[in-house]
Amino acid sequence: MISRTEVDTPLLHPRELFVNGRWVAPSEDNVIQVLDSNDEQVYLSVAAAGTADVGRAVGAARAAFDEGVWPRLPHAERAQYLRLLADALRSRSTVLADIWPRESGVLYTVSQGTAEFYADVLNFYAGLATDFAWEERAPTTPGAGFSMITREPVGVVGAIVPWNSPLGLAIHKIAPALLSGCTVVLKAAPEAPAMAYVLAECAEAIGLPPGVFNVVTADREASERLVTDPRVDKIAFTGSTAAGRRIASLMGQRIGRVTLELGGKSPAVILDDADLGQTASTIAQAERFLTGQTCASLTRLIVTRSRHDEFVEALSAAFAATKVGNAFDPASQMGPLVSARQRDRVESYIAQGVASGARLVTGGGRPADLERGYFIEPTVLAGVDNGSVIAQEEIFGPVLTVLPARDEADAVRIANDTIYGLNASVFTPDVDRARQVAGQLRCGTVGHNAFRLDARIAFGGFKQSGLGREGGREGILPYLETKVVILDGPPEGYR
Repeated sequence: MISRTEVDTPLLHPRELFVNGRWVAPSEDNVIQVLDSNDEQVYLSVAAAGTADVGRAVGAARAAFDEGVWPRLPHAERAQYLRLLADALRSRSTVLADIWPRESGVLYTVSQGTAEFYADVLNFYAGLATDFAWEERAPTTPGAGFSMITREPVGVVGAIVPWNSPLGLAIHKIAPALLSGCTVVLKAAPEAPAMAYVLAECAEAIGLPPGVFNVVTADREASERLVTDPRVDKIAFTGSTAAGRRIASLMGQRIGRVTLELGGKSPAVILDDADLGQTASTIAQAERFLTGQTCASLTRLIVTRSRHDEFVEALSAAFAATKVGNAFDPASQMGPLVSARQRDRVESYIAQGVASGARLVTGGGRPADLERGYFIEPTVLAGVDNGSVIAQEEIFGPVLTVLPARDEADAVRIANDTIYGLNASVFTPDVDRARQVAGQLRCGTVGHNAFRLDARIAFGGFKQSGLGREGGREGILPYLETKVVILDGPPEGYR
């Protein structure tokens, strides 16, 4: 018997768009059908925004920034709205917990904590209202009486989020943007729009001023309008590196501000003193999360040749034992992929890996007992050449590749031999060795003996894994412009 919540109408206004503080009809009567990843049935349909609708949302955000009260409110007042939004999220926790497994395939046992976790993120940013240097005294300029630095909102923000973790990635954009005084147009992914709709419902419920936060769901053509519209000051994007290149190119033509959180092909460097059984179990368990559909997944597992076969055996045993099934089934340890297209993509990469000479040790196809749903077996490929496609391109599914190295120095070289630089881990019982190797890895986060990320500190990548950082205090900076003010004397508050 599958345990699941029953929500008859998860969205209050699925056939409308949230623009200028109101639910409005789209300019054309087009809809986007969202399929349940677990059974391939239609889950819900939402309005498809056209280019005119995106332009209308941008216009509302522009007017709210240029003429409205939002950027002129004290930070503490904006923080209070973030706290109210956090409370509103908590009030919709049942609906949010039900949405994520259906749209993206995450386990229901994981999604149950979604609302609480991201409410805490909103409250974290609210706490920075009085704990961040929005302005500060600077060294006095020769010939002047007083100098200061102020940090002001960048303006209208276009926030574009993908389908794998839509609520979390949206919150890490809108929370610092709103606290800073920016106005926002959130563009949801067609595969997973429902959480963005719930966010809009929460914004309406707390009385967020009109135009401050707008939500549309659109395909690529309409989404590009958000990027090219000169009324948008900044784009905050999470998605593929290919799409990031396109956005950066378009924004570069008008010198628009941009932050990009892009793809990854993250290595785990397994040193010779690591416990292979424990390492294999840890990595296999981490890869179950969201069925490997995370940009920071540790999918390039680098181990010395002398220990390669032993590690592959332990990893295969741990990963093959994963129970794949409906995301609402308490017995499931890994759910489905997001869509048929994504499953086809993962299967194609596995086939390319085998064709290139990698050894398929476990998995490789669809579970025989699951006739419907976008399921894929946990897969291990051994003896992988770092120059091969499966070692270099992001697969975005539960496919682990094991790469042999000559020694520690060669392992570090292989780890860095990629266009990406998002995440990594070092497996060793020696903290000092872990720190030494971490200093040699060209990536935004390095964990020790586990898959570790902490967006409360900062998250982002080196190289083609992106530009800028999200999360923590670092996550506020991309939504601010720095201004130097030089006065004849100190203003009120500095005397």
